[in-house]
Amino acid sequence: MLTDYHCHILPGIDDGSKDVETSLKMMDELRQQGVERIVATPHFYAHREKSVEEFLKKRESAFKKLKKSKAKLKNFHLGAEVSVEKGISELDGIEKLVIEGTKLILLEFPYSGYADWMPEEIHNLVCEHGLVPVIAHLHRYIKIFSKKDMETVLKMKAIFQINNEAFGNFSEKRFVKKMIKNEMKIIFGSDSHNLTDRKPNFDLLKRKLKSNIDLIEASDKIFDKNKYGAKNSAR
Repeated sequence: MLTDYHCHILPGIDDGSKDVETSLKMMDELRQQGVERIVATPHFYAHREKSVEEFLKKRESAFKKLKKSKAKLKNFHLGAEVSVEKGISELDGIEKLVIEGTKLILLEFPYSGYADWMPEEIHNLVCEHGLVPVIAHLHRYIKIFSKKDMETVLKMKAIFQINNEAFGNFSEKRFVKKMIKNEMKIIFGSDSHNLTDRKPNFDLLKRKLKSNIDLIEASDKIFDKNKYGAKNSAR
């Protein structure tokens, strides 16, 4: 089941889809590209939100707009793209930001750079909450993190989410290919926000990996392997 693990398709909640009409068009485009399972991952920044519960209320409100539109929501799952901030592992209700029905939590590093406390926060999410960390679009940080810091991140007990766009950039594609060669756990996502400069792009992924379709299939299976009640296989 072709899965988009990362997209900003819920209307009016973040810098993604601006309204229901845009969301429906994005969904249609993903379906046309063969995507069967969509994970909506609106941004969650602890320093901007009053609480996890308040964020969940906003997310549910945005989701209800899609329900009212009578959109086809089969295999549509709610999640979040959680910014890695100091103290995030101690935030009340952090475990509720997983992808629905799974132990997977999508985490985004800040673009301000790497800090030594980050692996500890992620480690605490694993040990204290039993979550499976998914590091969002790591390829975007190759010019931000030092080589040493990137090596530290790659040694984490985590799954790494790659944006399809990486296959259209020479340096990012080379980085991803090295990850694949080293047999890292990888899942794919469009990280789509709209229908223009950040539109659904699974056609790109399928074109670039047409000779390695098993990588896409392995990505899709990670969802079911990390459902609650399933045996965890992050590594």
